[in-house]
Amino acid sequence: MNPVAPTTAAFPAAPSLRPLRGVRITSLALNLPGPAALMRLASMGARCLKIEPPAPPGAPADTPGDPMGQYNAGAYAQLHAGIRRRTLDLKTEAGQAALARELARSDVLLTSFRPSALRKLGLSAGQLRRTHPHLSLVAIVGAPGARAEAPGHDLTYLAEAGLVPGLELPPTLFADMAGALLASEAVLQVVLAQRAPGGTAQRGGMARRGRSVEVALSEAAAWLALPLRWGLTQRQGAVGGAHAGYRVYACADGRVAVAALEPHFAQALCRAAQIEYRSLSTLFAPETHERLTRFFAGQTRAALDALAEHADIPLQTLGEAE
Repeated sequence: MNPVAPTTAAFPAAPSLRPLRGVRITSLALNLPGPAALMRLASMGARCLKIEPPAPPGAPADTPGDPMGQYNAGAYAQLHAGIRRRTLDLKTEAGQAALARELARSDVLLTSFRPSALRKLGLSAGQLRRTHPHLSLVAIVGAPGARAEAPGHDLTYLAEAGLVPGLELPPTLFADMAGALLASEAVLQVVLAQRAPGGTAQRGGMARRGRSVEVALSEAAAWLALPLRWGLTQRQGAVGGAHAGYRVYACADGRVAVAALEPHFAQALCRAAQIEYRSLSTLFAPETHERLTRFFAGQTRAALDALAEHADIPLQTLGEAE
């Protein structure tokens, strides 16, 4: 099956649910988690500004300073659709002064630097309380606490969480994308806290006292790994292969992902395969696994698609494994 081209159409919040309308967010976060979070925040109505460093020396004109724009222009374009961008060299006094002006009219700052780098820029939570007391900080880091200074990336955090079982790379950047969701959730948290009763000075409906939240990609990976920790996705778990109605099978011209987990779906699957359903334990019997393997092997993808619609069975046909 050909991969589906990415689209932003599925991501924006409904027009009536734009809870961040009027909220100004400035982001210094590069690569994937920060921009992915900013994309979601913009879809919720926030006014988003992305600050990027200058492009590498000798790079072609209009080269983004964010590495994502240099190694995957398509992803970069989608991530930044509708996002205002500005290039600033924060290693210069002029760049820092320009950033300070932007922060003075922002409600939330989103970063993805190590804590030591934030301190050098005068952007740690403590420093911001003195220079921009109204501003909330959402800081994306690799790992919490002292480990935030250690190098790491999506793959290492997934490996730590037990989500890299073999030699193959994971099919997507789970920790980065889950971290983006946690970061956008953190922005919603600080905005709710800023809007809570009890603040004195107000600016645009937002309380003047900012908040600070740290989002760790390692914790995002650990959150994704909870079903594994609980045993749900381990080999003996119901969604780890033990339940014959929740597996990927070979079919005559490809594969089929079957998710007939609930009893009524399991019964429908057994009827289609002419297997007597006695109870939920039927789907855990070795004989059921064998019979479903034979059943699917004799079915084409077209026949299975028709079966899914006719018999109300949750399944998705796939092409041959690559």
